[in-house]
This record gives sequence, structure tokens and C-alpha cells, in this order.
Amino acid sequence: MDQELDQIAKPDVPASTGRIAAVRGAVLDVVFEQPPLPPIEDALHVAREDGATIVAEVQAHLDEHHVRAIAIEPTAGLRRGDAVIAAGGPITVPVGEEVLGRLLGVTGNVADGGAPFPGDTPRWPIHRRPPPLSAQAGATDLFMTGIKAIDLLTPLAQGGKAAMFGGAGVGKTVLVMELIHAMVTGYRGISVFAGVGERSREGHELLLDMRESGVIDRTVLVYGQMNEPPGARWRVPLSALTIAEYFRDEAHRNVLLLMDNVFRFVQAGAEVSGLLGRLPSRVGYQPTLASEVAALEERIASVGDAAVTAIQAVYVPADDFTDPAVTTIAAHADSLVVLSRNMAAEGMYPAIDPIASSSVLLDPLVVGDEHAEIATAVRSAIERYKELQDVISLLGVEELGAEDRRTVTRARRLQLFLTQPFTVTSAFTGSEGRSVELSDTIAGCKAILDGACDEWNERSLYMIGTLDEAREKEAAA
Repeated sequence: MDQELDQIAKPDVPASTGRIAAVRGAVLDVVFEQPPLPPIEDALHVAREDGATIVAEVQAHLDEHHVRAIAIEPTAGLRRGDAVIAAGGPITVPVGEEVLGRLLGVTGNVADGGAPFPGDTPRWPIHRRPPPLSAQAGATDLFMTGIKAIDLLTPLAQGGKAAMFGGAGVGKTVLVMELIHAMVTGYRGISVFAGVGERSREGHELLLDMRESGVIDRTVLVYGQMNEPPGARWRVPLSALTIAEYFRDEAHRNVLLLMDNVFRFVQAGAEVSGLLGRLPSRVGYQPTLASEVAALEERIASVGDAAVTAIQAVYVPADDFTDPAVTTIAAHADSLVVLSRNMAAEGMYPAIDPIASSSVLLDPLVVGDEHAEIATAVRSAIERYKELQDVISLLGVEELGAEDRRTVTRARRLQLFLTQPFTVTSAFTGSEGRSVELSDTIAGCKAILDGACDEWNERSLYMIGTLDEAREKEAAA
């Protein structure tokens, strides 16, 4: 019932008109002489002299006649006294088949140079309630990626939320791009990409890649870029999520929602909070951090026979995994993929930390006994190897007992086997990308754990797909 209420357009009400009382960067103070004041999170439209319309969102009621709003678009050219029209509801974005293959801004404006949307294109408000718990379906179906380390150690759920955490330069965006490539070639649903605080170059590269690979017709790109005001970066994930919800609820199609980077969403919220004059909370973050993240994450769910599956990149400031933004986002994720700077420095790509990464789906009742046992054994071997690294660096591997030497030998080979070349990096590495079936990953790890590769050259296992490829390299060596 709540979902139905959200989808019903608000009745026609006379738009209230106000005027700008003050402009301070992205903050607008607006005075309305006649009540009622527009509700919080409602949109305001300000017409500039050049004919352009600037969209703002109400954030506070200062008194009986004044509201404070955050501009979603640049405020250059606005003056005190300019007319402001209350939209009578939240910001809306176009949804439906017309948005497929298009690049949009936060308010649904066309950003790819193409034709504008038809006048009858449906529009949905970006602020919507999450589906009620009674309507949500459990997320237990595995979502295969073809990436060995993810499918084995941190399996993703169809209709679940996966977060990829890492500091600067450890491969988050490359991993998300590879997932996009893997999904659009083997996944027949709709893909919605939210670029939060992205560079313009990255947006153009992604758009060109989508067009060249022929999958743009099933993809929607929604961008709030670095050079845009904080309000745009703050609201762009909600715009993308609204488009995804339309395909889930109205078209009953599975949707893959990719967000890069969710930390920029939190960062934009902190900027907005500061502009509004709120006292900061822990580490300078906004006091509304938890509720803002929850408002986004709780809308990602499976309903009936359709699901929204979210894969989110999360920047970790200064590699501090105890940062409030990181821990708040992690609390909502089903699968945590943690990228390690040390592994990246050693050339272990993807630099997924097998110890710190985790998934609620890695359970024998969900993935099966063999998968769970092999994943646990791989993690145990690598963890034991990490425990022994100080001893090895001081005394050498020869000083270890026979059992520990065998564990170290196999753990090193497991780490190398879990690397693989990516399609999106093939132009730089010269290696063709590999996509590996889960059964081949499990079989390869089982063979290494059983000692079948103890005498092999370690380099034979580096940057390969299946174990058969390593066997061929070993035979040719």
C-alpha cells in the first residue's frame, strides 16, 4: 500500500510563489509571504534572466515565512528578489523505456547531447519509501561474476548489496568496470550506473565503452560529477535508484545498480550539512550520516519476482577502515569486498583481501558444503601464511616445520591462482581477460590444497583463468 501511495501523483495544488531573500553559494534563503511553506525535500524552481531554470531542494523551515534550500545546480546569476516557484512535490526524474541508453543528470536532464525526452515520459519523485518488509523477498540466489576471488570467498546475492572498500589507487573502479563488462555480456537485465562525484573523463570513457560493446541499449547512466554542486552529488544516487525501482516495480525486470563512489555521496552530505550550519558529528561528518545512508540502502531490495542488485564502490579515506562513513555503509552490505594496498603493491590483482572480505552467503545451506569447505580452507591457509610472514622474513622459510612449510607453499599458490587478467585492462597489460566458472575455481583451489601443484613454478599460476591454463604454462616451461 505504501508503494502505491508513493506512485500516485500529488493532486494539483496552486503553486506557491516566493522570492530569494539571500544567496550564499549553494544555499538559498527563500521568503514565502503566503502560507503554507513548501515541505522539506520539496523542489523549488528559480528562473534566471537567461531563461534557464535552477532546481533547489527545501532543507529547513527557518520561521513562518522563510525556508532554506540547497541548490542542485550552479547558482551563478541569481539575485535577491528573483521569483521562486514551489514545485508541489520532490524533484522528479524521467523513468521507463525512454531512459535506456541515455546519460542523465541528477534532475533527469539529458547530458549526452541527444534529443530531449518526449513530453509524455513518466516521471517519479526521487524520495520514495522503501518497500515494506512483508513485501520483500529474501536474497539467496548467487550472482555469478566470473571473478574467482569474489565468487569463491565473497559470493554476491541476487537482490543483495555488495560493497567494495579500498583506499586510493587499489583498483576499486577497475573492479567495478570489470563487473559491468561481465554483467552486460552475460546478464540480460537492466543496468543502472550512478556516477557519484566522478571525473568527466571517467564518464565519457564509460559511455564510449558501453556504446562499443553494444550494451548501451540496456543501460542507464546517471551522473553527478565532481565539478557540480554538493547537492547534485548528494541526490544523484537517489535519482539512479528511482529509475531502477521503476523497472523493478512496473516492468518486473531484474536491475543491476552500480554506484561509484558511495563515499562521495556521504562526503556531499557532509558539505550540505556544513552549508546549512549544522554542528558536525564524529570526525567532522554530518549528524544525519546514519539516516542518510539508511534512506538510500534500505530501498535496495527484491520485491516479488524482480530484484535490485547493488554493487557499490566505497573509498576508504587514508585506508582507515574504522572511519564512520565506512562502518556505516558496511552495516548495510551483504557482501564486503575489501581491497588491500599491500596486495596491490605486490601485483596481486584483483587486490581482494581474502581475510578481511566476507559474505553472509558463504554458508553451506546457501552455497553448498563443498564450496563452503574449500573457501574456509583457502582462507585458513592464507591466514596461517600471513601469521608466519614475520618469522619467514627473519629466519627464512627453511626454519619452519614441515607442516608450516607445506601450508606456506600452498597458500602462496592459492594467492597467485586467485589473480586473473581483466578485460577492461587488456589494452594496458596485453593479456586477454578471463571469466572463470565457479566450478573451475573450486576445482583449482581443491587441487592446490591437495598438493597437486606443490612442485609447479609459482609463475605458472599467476594471472590465469582455470588450472588447465596453469598446467599448460607449466608444461611449456
